[in-house]
Order: sequence, then structure tokens, then C-alpha cells
Amino acid sequence: MRRITRIATVGIMSAALALSVTACGDSSSSSSSSSDSKDSKAAIAYDIGGRGDQSFNDAAYAGLARAEKDLGIKGTEAEPSEGESDADKVQRLTSLARAGNNPVIGVGFAYAPAIKKVAPKFPKITFGIIDDASVTGDNIANIVFNEEQGSYLAGVAAAKVTKTKTVGFIGGVETPLIKKFEAGYAQGVKDTDPSVKVIPQYLTQPPNFDGFSKPDLGKAAAQGQLDKGADVVYSAAGLAGSGAIEAVSKAGKWNIGVDSDQYAQEGLAAYKESILTSVTKDVEDSVFNLIKSVQDGKPENGEVRYGLDKDGVGLAMSNPKFTEMTEVIAAVDKAKQEIIDGKITVKTAP
Repeated sequence: MRRITRIATVGIMSAALALSVTACGDSSSSSSSSSDSKDSKAAIAYDIGGRGDQSFNDAAYAGLARAEKDLGIKGTEAEPSEGESDADKVQRLTSLARAGNNPVIGVGFAYAPAIKKVAPKFPKITFGIIDDASVTGDNIANIVFNEEQGSYLAGVAAAKVTKTKTVGFIGGVETPLIKKFEAGYAQGVKDTDPSVKVIPQYLTQPPNFDGFSKPDLGKAAAQGQLDKGADVVYSAAGLAGSGAIEAVSKAGKWNIGVDSDQYAQEGLAAYKESILTSVTKDVEDSVFNLIKSVQDGKPENGEVRYGLDKDGVGLAMSNPKFTEMTEVIAAVDKAKQEIIDGKITVKTAP
């Protein structure tokens, strides 16, 4: 797998600038398909934080890696640069398309302006964008999730396990997408136990997106919520969320992770026992499915939505301490079915 590195994430706590091109080999990259065939190559362009965030970007990478192994495609990864502009994203996507990658997938809503400009210039190439449905076209697949539904289940769990009747929410950047996480979580808490207080906090405001990339911001915010009595903290903050997880873990309280099953992430192994569960988004499958659709000659396009009904969002069950909480699990399962059945409508804004 070829990796075009702009920022290489080191561990979970820092990001270092790099100007290099690295290659990671996989025997499955050499398949019977011709390397000149567009269907044999696929690329993902990472969101803020890049690969190694133990969350959103890593889930996208898992989908690309699985496509290399199972489909025999050659994958390319492109990292973001610090403080980059839309023009930088346009250049990145253009380069990936010219190299014959199909599909080219932008990981995150920040790629919407770039895909709007680049996709019409390469009508035979499918462009995927995760977490955005605002930019449309015949060769654009809008991969979106019902984050509010998974977050509602997290709210149910948080309301059930809190002992202080105070829980926290940390959003990386105050955008409509992250407010979906807050809305679902707060509704789940209040529907389960109206006496529980929810403390919401955002790390940065657009156009400052440091709230997705700087762990120290998450750590400080979590400490502030702990000081206010929160004993469960749900962080939807990308790489910055790792700082929150560290602070909450050291305080002996409960974390709720996001996007990936963070209990199972190697980079967070030191704090795993504090990660009660995670609100998962099946970004891995969504990336794999888009790549496979192109390879099969039936590329996905338009809105491709993943919700509770398709297990596209949900709660991770990796932590044995969580699964042993039978009353909590029963409440979560009940809420899940009621959402699927339409008995509960989850808000998408606070």
C-alpha cells in the first residue's frame, strides 16, 4: 500500500510534519488485475489527524486494507497537511485521480468543496465522501451515517451507569455533524433518566479544527468536566479525544469512545479498562463496499446511508464489564429496537 505522507501521527499524542512518500507492501496488492486498470487501484485521503487517530481515519484505513487483502486492489493513502486550504485538497484529489485510482475517497466533510471541483473533471472515476451529502453528482457517493442514533444508545448507557447524575459530552469542533452526536446522546440520557445532567463542551469553533487533532485540548476539557462531577464522558473529537480518554481513565471514571471500537485500539490499550463502550460507525465497511462496487462495475452513487437498521452505527460490546451489566444492555437493546421500529425519533440537533 502506498502512503503519501503529509502528517505522520506518532502514537496517540502527537503529530509530526513529514515530507516523504512511504510504501507499505502487502502480497495481496499483486493480483491478476492489471496495475493499469483503474478498478485495481483505490485511494483514501485522510481527514484532520490522519491515520493513527485510533478512531475515524483508522476505520477508513481498515476498509482500504481489507480491500487490498480481499479484492486484490492496490491502495494509496494520502495524509492531510497542517492548516491546509481547500486548494490543497483539490490538488491532492486531482493527483490521486490522475494516478488512476478508482474510487478516490475523501474521509470527512471537509473534502466537500474539493470534491465539488474535482469530480466533474474525472467523470469516469467515482469519488466517495464520508459524512457529507451536500455535494452531489453522477460519480459521487455520499456515505453518511445516523450518528445521532448510536449516540442515543450511548446516552441510555451513560444514564444507567452514572453515580453522580452528571455526564459529559466533548465535541471536537462545533459543526452540524458533531452536534448530531451531542443531540442523540443528550436525548438518550434524558429519556432514560431526566434527573441526569449533561455537560456539553466543544474544543474549537470553525474555521479552527484543532479540536479534532490536539489531545491536550481534549485532556483539559475532560478534566474540567470531571471537576464538575461528571463520571461518564463521551468524546466525539477524533485524535483530541485520546487526551480526554487519558484524563478520564486516570480519574477512574467511564469513557465512551467514538467511531471505532476504542476499547480494542492498540494505541489506547493503557486506558481500555475505562472505555465502557464506543459509538461505532461502520466506516470500514462503507469504504470496502464502495471499492467493491467500483470493482464489480456497479459503482455506488448518491446517498449511501448507514443507520441502526443496517448495523451501520451502534455500540461496541468489547468490554466484558459492559456486557456484564445486564440491566444496562437490556435498556440499550430496547432503545435500539424502538428506534428501528420508529417508536423513537432521535433529534439531529440539540
